[in-house]
Amino acid sequence: MKKIKHLLLIGWLLICSCAYPQPAAKETVFYEDNYSNLQIGFSKTTSIVFPYAIKSIDKGSSDVLVQKAKGVENILLVKAAKQYFFQTNLTIVTSDGRLYVFVLNYDEDCPDLSIKAENAVAASKDILFSLENENQKKIEQLASLALSKKKKTGGLKKSKFRISLEVNGIFIHQDVLYLRVVFENRSKINYDIDQLRFFIRDQRKSKRTASQEIELQPLYSTSSSSVVPYKSEVVKVFALEKFTIPENKYLTLQMIEKNGGRHLEVDINDNLTDKVFPIGESSITSN
Repeated sequence: MKKIKHLLLIGWLLICSCAYPQPAAKETVFYEDNYSNLQIGFSKTTSIVFPYAIKSIDKGSSDVLVQKAKGVENILLVKAAKQYFFQTNLTIVTSDGRLYVFVLNYDEDCPDLSIKAENAVAASKDILFSLENENQKKIEQLASLALSKKKKTGGLKKSKFRISLEVNGIFIHQDVLYLRVVFENRSKINYDIDQLRFFIRDQRKSKRTASQEIELQPLYSTSSSSVVPYKSEVVKVFALEKFTIPENKYLTLQMIEKNGGRHLEVDINDNLTDKVFPIGESSITSN
């Protein structure tokens, strides 16, 4: 009899456990490579590192403070201007044509202190830049393409002091010109470039008139190095905003040596359009 009662008790407990299951342990869900939700604090600064320069910043509330890190173009510093602010958002556009949107929440205890934006969800459609903010990624890709092109332009070379400066390729895509420049140092001393200038000036300067010069600032260069080592050759591509050379003027590429006197100039006259090769985006493999 006792055995039967014991079995009935066990059966009743099993029925109860099925009817009222115990709550399952809470599972933590991780969203890989998604930083669209960002926790920031009042007493700590969050750094967001973008793969390209920041072109535009918009914050949804004055309760958030943002600014670019001093001396750099691709790091954004973010912190709360007041404690316990209401949820808001932050929108960033970078020079490679990407749009980043972050939802900001207040968390003083565990803020995100360092974020790589390249891991965040980003859109890259329908972003059009003005010429001043030309798509930097596209310019870099086309400059690299111009660097590898086999087509060459002749007759634009100046040599002196066993140093030579040559423009051996001029390419164009839309509103940007790409000049391929060859630096050759056949001497036994390194050549340190102090200045490399592009400007349009008059062919002839009258003693009674002032010479007019219009300096052109490169949009991009494939290398930032300013040294041409001895017994070596260095090739760079410079991206410039599209221009034409008026009659009786020419484009001058001027190279000045740092703490030296081995200066060189190459002139390109108004037949520039005859020397230009078109390059297209179709040759670029998109990421």
